Amino acid sequence: MKKLLAFLICLPLFTFGQQTINASITHGGLQRDYILYVPASYSAATSVPLVFNFHGYTSNANQQMWYGDFRPIADTEGFIIVHPEGTLDNSGTSHWNVGWGGSTVDDIGFTESLIDNLSASYNIDNNRIYSTGMSNGGFMSYQLACELSDRIAAIASVTGSMSTNWFNSCSPNHQMPIMEIHGTADGSVPYATIPSIMDFWTNFNNCNNTPIITNVPDINTNDGCTAEHQIWENGTNGATVEHYKIIDGEHSWPGALFSNGTTNQDINAAEKIWEFFNKYDINGVISTRTSLEENIKDKRISKITDILGRETNYISNTPLFYIYDDGTKEKIIIIE
Repeated sequence: MKKLLAFLICLPLFTFGQQTINASITHGGLQRDYILYVPASYSAATSVPLVFNFHGYTSNANQQMWYGDFRPIADTEGFIIVHPEGTLDNSGTSHWNVGWGGSTVDDIGFTESLIDNLSASYNIDNNRIYSTGMSNGGFMSYQLACELSDRIAAIASVTGSMSTNWFNSCSPNHQMPIMEIHGTADGSVPYATIPSIMDFWTNFNNCNNTPIITNVPDINTNDGCTAEHQIWENGTNGATVEHYKIIDGEHSWPGALFSNGTTNQDINAAEKIWEFFNKYDINGVISTRTSLEENIKDKRISKITDILGRETNYISNTPLFYIYDDGTKEKIIIIE
């Protein structure tokens, strides 16, 4: 992250008005700062997902907010983003404590306290809390997957990794959908560790052993790299493990507007991550079926019948049928 353009630090926070909030909590005797982004569509009447976006080593919350920018997506999709601020390590460098360099900062506890604090102030859907981050922030997301799984539904890492020393101690209490985006020419966090990490999570989630591999269309032939998408499917409760292998890509966030080495422009990492997160809550894959009540409200069906063709209302655990306006019939099963 050292290569990020210096003017990022100077970009004004008021660009997004009152939706961007600088705040802090106290945890472990330390003032812990963060930047919150709340989309204009937010209403306290509706619970919304929360996305943690952790910065990389040497970086800060403001830089990550601009570099790995989820705000345009949040404006459309209606989720809240929190950009936590790391603390200084023994060398005076901003970091997340993932077991390096003798740090004793309780970043796991800070994250949990921040979830509690934000949940007290906003209507957060506690089944839909996600973590992502750049580099050291990716490591932090993996650590949350291991150590705070009762609060985290899915994680995504960009140029981060997971220490193989964690394999024996990492035991989440539910399936954990995982996405890793990583360049093969990454000189800061070498790519060599990534296949074993994908194997670990594939095994943990009981996914298929063999991934489906597709080449991402090379829509930008001037970025110096290409991308390959790997996905291990059919895990417990629908969990998948996904990997965007950025061939010849360096230590950078795909789709970023600011150059940080060879940066892939065939995908936008923030868009791919939200697309991934949006499939899951803490219980696994979210059904795409529209609820019975929504179908009735939106008048997409003319009536509901039971298995004998009798018009009916909601009956728990019983097969029902939607009869659409065009006469077609779809069997549904509603389970409380």
